[in-house]
Amino acid sequence: MKKFSLAVLTLCAAMVMTTVNAKTITDAYGRTVEVPDRIERIACTGSGALRIITYLEAQHMLAGIEEADKRYSNDARRDYAYVNAQAFQALTPIGKGGGTAYTAYPEALIATKPDVIFTGYSKEATEQLARETGLPVVSVRYISEGFVDESFNRALTIAGNVLNRSDRAQELIDFIGEIKSDLSRRTNTFADDKKVTAYTGAVTFSGAHGFAGTYSHFGPFDAVAAKNVADTEARTGYYEADLEQILRWNPQVIFLDPGNLSLVKRDMDNRKEVFSALQAFKKGAVYTMPSFNNYSTNITYCLMNGYWAGKVLFPEAFSNVDMKEVSARIMTRFLGRDFYDEMARLGLYYGKIKIE
Repeated sequence: MKKFSLAVLTLCAAMVMTTVNAKTITDAYGRTVEVPDRIERIACTGSGALRIITYLEAQHMLAGIEEADKRYSNDARRDYAYVNAQAFQALTPIGKGGGTAYTAYPEALIATKPDVIFTGYSKEATEQLARETGLPVVSVRYISEGFVDESFNRALTIAGNVLNRSDRAQELIDFIGEIKSDLSRRTNTFADDKKVTAYTGAVTFSGAHGFAGTYSHFGPFDAVAAKNVADTEARTGYYEADLEQILRWNPQVIFLDPGNLSLVKRDMDNRKEVFSALQAFKKGAVYTMPSFNNYSTNITYCLMNGYWAGKVLFPEAFSNVDMKEVSARIMTRFLGRDFYDEMARLGLYYGKIKIE
């Protein structure tokens, strides 16, 4: 009976699609998808999809929501979910959520009658979602690497085209470009031998990690041309470094995700000799840097972290930058609200720390 009802719902959804004017778009996987010219109701599944829609100021069009996005009323690790927590609570669950794998509730999705589904699923899961719902499914998958990877701009452009919000998409893309240019301009005259060495540890990427969890070509560092001791040509993105290697690198400045400090404390208790020998710990040059990855990249925090890295590593070049002011400008542009003053209470903060 369940398979029969799903088949009937899918057929009905397909019949509705044939009665409206449509346009053809190409999604993030290069799939050709026919979508209605006029869209009033949407749904989002998978990593990063709802964030894109929120940045485009289209969250009022949501017909339903993944359960995973309902848990952030007092948790700002997902920028878009925190800002819209109250509105999200009233929406019908259309999937479990949690990653790029298939976690949709197809019957619930069809019943909410979205005109289009935006997804951050893998390609295989995207195809499955299209088959099981009979609805237009558009991939807006983007990569959580680098300093706002070009794939984000592409995904934003695709969603803006579908929703007739291309002007808003371009506004955000231009804003990101302005920030990248500003950060680069402030540091592009520094010779490498005049830069301090830096390391980011205890990062959050597909879960929490201890002190050795780090990044090669860390986006906020690359944005200001910092000397990241963990850079390696063999890879880009997250990896687990060796504690003995970190000691050999002996970075002058260390950044840690404040949400994972308990894991750092555990590592310190187990390997006191390593941490007592690190010059950054001895000289008090250890700082927090909130994670910008949670269900893909929080673009707001990524940009904010670029300015924070600049202020710490190149203080003279960023002497006129106030983190509260620049963060307010970024969050307001993307989310319509500044909650910088709330971040410390929620465990996301910028500052110097001492771990004992």
